[in-house]
Amino acid sequence: MLARAQTWWTIFRICVEERLVYRGDFALGTLMRFLPIVTQIFLWTAVFAGAGRGTIVGYTRQDVIAYYLLTTITRAFSSMPGLASGLARQVRDGEIKKFMIQPIDVIGFLLLARVAHKIVYYAVALGPFALVFFLCRGYFPGWPEPQVFAAYLASLVMAFLLGFFLEATIGMLSFWFLEVSSLLFVYMLFNFFCSGHMFPLEILPQPWQGLVDMLPLKYLAYYPAAIFLGKIPPDELARGLVIQALWVVFFIVASRGALNAGYRRYSGYGG
Repeated sequence: MLARAQTWWTIFRICVEERLVYRGDFALGTLMRFLPIVTQIFLWTAVFAGAGRGTIVGYTRQDVIAYYLLTTITRAFSSMPGLASGLARQVRDGEIKKFMIQPIDVIGFLLLARVAHKIVYYAVALGPFALVFFLCRGYFPGWPEPQVFAAYLASLVMAFLLGFFLEATIGMLSFWFLEVSSLLFVYMLFNFFCSGHMFPLEILPQPWQGLVDMLPLKYLAYYPAAIFLGKIPPDELARGLVIQALWVVFFIVASRGALNAGYRRYSGYGG
């Protein structure tokens, strides 16, 4: 048990050291990530001016801009660039064999690599994040109550886990299709609109809002931001977090089942 823990600790430490090589890219990328906020400020100012009223579906102009900033944080937690496509490439090129013959679990290895990536990213990006949120502090209504803030942090952690295991499940499909880029494109398209990355999901008309509510995608961007802004009623907060946790468990089981089935199907030849 101790030897196994030391092995995983060594893997994690190496992943952190590898990610630190890209710290300059992380800092620059974080600043560039916030540039579209300027467009969003002009866009929503024009929308509210055209609507001729102070609120739209319960959001003021300040709320919408604060929401957009908060979804930037959530997306930084839940986005997993290159995870599914990297898994597909390893299956296609045969690199996945090393995980089949070595006592290293591929899902655990990839999860540790992503945890290391996020830790280094936020350690480097803390400065740019703090600067942008300080400059935009006037758009926020203030800090939420302690229990709401705790729910927000819990939702952020689950957004990370949901994003990881959801994309890992898509990547595991490469055991059957080899190439999943088209599937990933469709997923990213739905994710972009249905996660609430661009606008609060309350803006969607029925029945689309009801359909999106049944998908796990809203927990990747919308839900944590809505918690922070107090858009989730207190009596529905626990229920929403439980549903988010159940989606995480569902994709953990799905990715593990797909991996085991994929290993049984996989055939590798050559050195």
